[in-house]
Amino acid sequence: MSTMVARSGLQVDEALAAFVEREVLEAGGHDPAAFWEGFAGLLADYVPRNRALLARREALQAEIDGWHKAHRGQPHDPAAYRAFLEQIGYLVPEPAPFTIGTANVDREIASLAGPQLVVPVLNARFLLNAANARWGSLYDAFYGTDALPDAPAARHGGYDPVRGAAVIAAARDFLDRAVPLAEGASWRDLAAPNDGGIALSDPSQYVGATAAGRLFCHNGLHIEVRFDPDSAIGQSDPAGISDVLLEAALTTIVDLEDSVAAVDAADKLTAYRNWLGVIRGDLTDTFAKGGDTLTRQLASDLSYTDPVGRAASLPGRSLLFVRNVGHLMTSPAIRLADGSDIPEGIMDAAITAAIGALDVAGEGRWRNSRTGSIYIVKPKMHGPEECAFTNDLFDAVENLLELPRYTIKVGVMDEERRTSANLAACIHAVRDRIVFINTGFLDRTGDEIHTSMQAGPMVRKAAMKGSDWLTAYEARNVAIGLACGLSGKAQIGKGMWAAPDRMGAMMIEKIAHPRSGANTAWVPSPTAATLHALHYHAVDVFAAQEHLPPAPGLDALLTIPVAAGTNWSADEIRAELDNNCQGLLGYVVRWIDQGVGCSKVPDIDDVGLMEDRATLRISSQHLSNWLLHGVCSDEQVMDSLRRMAAKVDAQNDGDPAYVALIGNENGPAFRAALDLIFNGAEQPSGYTEPLLHHWRQIAKAG
Repeated sequence: MSTMVARSGLQVDEALAAFVEREVLEAGGHDPAAFWEGFAGLLADYVPRNRALLARREALQAEIDGWHKAHRGQPHDPAAYRAFLEQIGYLVPEPAPFTIGTANVDREIASLAGPQLVVPVLNARFLLNAANARWGSLYDAFYGTDALPDAPAARHGGYDPVRGAAVIAAARDFLDRAVPLAEGASWRDLAAPNDGGIALSDPSQYVGATAAGRLFCHNGLHIEVRFDPDSAIGQSDPAGISDVLLEAALTTIVDLEDSVAAVDAADKLTAYRNWLGVIRGDLTDTFAKGGDTLTRQLASDLSYTDPVGRAASLPGRSLLFVRNVGHLMTSPAIRLADGSDIPEGIMDAAITAAIGALDVAGEGRWRNSRTGSIYIVKPKMHGPEECAFTNDLFDAVENLLELPRYTIKVGVMDEERRTSANLAACIHAVRDRIVFINTGFLDRTGDEIHTSMQAGPMVRKAAMKGSDWLTAYEARNVAIGLACGLSGKAQIGKGMWAAPDRMGAMMIEKIAHPRSGANTAWVPSPTAATLHALHYHAVDVFAAQEHLPPAPGLDALLTIPVAAGTNWSADEIRAELDNNCQGLLGYVVRWIDQGVGCSKVPDIDDVGLMEDRATLRISSQHLSNWLLHGVCSDEQVMDSLRRMAAKVDAQNDGDPAYVALIGNENGPAFRAALDLIFNGAEQPSGYTEPLLHHWRQIAKAG
């Protein structure tokens, strides 16, 4: 149990209170007593509204469940269904045409197109890696992955010059496309540059000279060609080129939500302290690697001399968003006078913004936002009334911190069905502070299943990717965002590539995201960001936005993915159960026992996939749906769980911190898995957080 201290009628974890007061408020010139008094008043206004919104979610879900039960066994009537959703207020009228008014947005968000990382805030090393992923080595990315399918495999330890030659050739081909030389010359034939520089087909692409080489620009993204004829790689190169660095992760979301396991005041304090560290610029992490002790810190800016001899620089780090939690969960870190925990999302808004305010005041080593903005991503909002609540909450936080109106910008995660169906109205509710919308297939599928839980058994999980609703969802997100004026002012994003070891497949498939008109998309690692940056050189996103087909209608989005029949064979049902149970157990056991909210989890075929709570939401909801409709029995699910527990144990055999599932079926991890499946239909919106938090707290208590 943490020690609590009194602050303006609130009970606050003592360590958290000291951190907020000394390291955040006093550093920013704020009076702690005034902050707590103002925050208590804010809570008095917004806690009842927060609770009312959650009650509204449950009331709408009950109405939808009742509709499906009443119409079970009847042919689905799309027109009647849509009229019903309008009648109960699930669907709201479209706003009149409008253009967002967001101002003071950094160019990485507003006018550039490039990769985006999402990183768990609790892991300082990963956080530093992500923040430093603004620049990445194309040579390393090609050499260390399967992104070049025809390149020979490395034949021995250390550097293989044969594979290296294939990497260098591929990098030269990229330069020929992105920064073509004058008179049809090729980078493959380039000799060492002389004082006259490198003759380009378009001389305006030359940005300047760095200490290590030459800097160019294409589609708004910078490329540094480094020359070092004395290096191992440069020695064998006619031009002495030693590497090609790409501007890669333009933006990074520092995540306090789905990728972390933060269940108490101590966890939240670590999260806030790491966010403060990257904002101040002094976060470091020391770790052992390869027998050495290494210390990682934030990268400096890239200095260069422009073509007329002036000193200049480019950011060395990603522009950082911070993702708060949604409206559902509460936190024991701060309690009201009646002893109840406050909404965690309200706590996040106040504290992460207070930390961000230090950047606005210029208190950090570098500026995160050069336009004086604080960027907060808000997940799991259901419809425009919840977006309006967030807008009002951010108004109140700005007042509390004495920030100009709309200093706090918002990213809206389009990952819940009611938001997708009312996206224009959601954007309108935050029209003067919105800087980001995106699609998230994983959470969106979980909500799709839960919303229509009573409609019937859902199609198999893999078949969801071919569903009419998903095609409509992805296209409508971009089209509606463009219609609301986001281009040039905000990001339109796409979801995660989940397989960090399958970069060859990513290079083939993920180019669809910039082609769709999205100016950012999520990738699972800095290396993936470097490779995905190639797609934004291949596609001019802002030109692509001008030639997109019309968006599908709302009826397509509302198509329910119920299976046409349930005549699956026993082997097909068993395979589906095994797939869901293995993924669920593989994620839950690390979350509960180790507090790991996102990691590379081997799937049923032993392919490592980056998984967070969104993947868990799909698996648990899909199993609950099939149980509800009799596709499978409790006994079949338990049989699968036991067999998959053995598989997960084997997959984690080399982890000294791992606690086996077999033989520990009464432990919190296995019991959490049971709850998620057998009580999944009753969970609010199908979310996994309430059960995960409960069982993680039990695990932490020993």
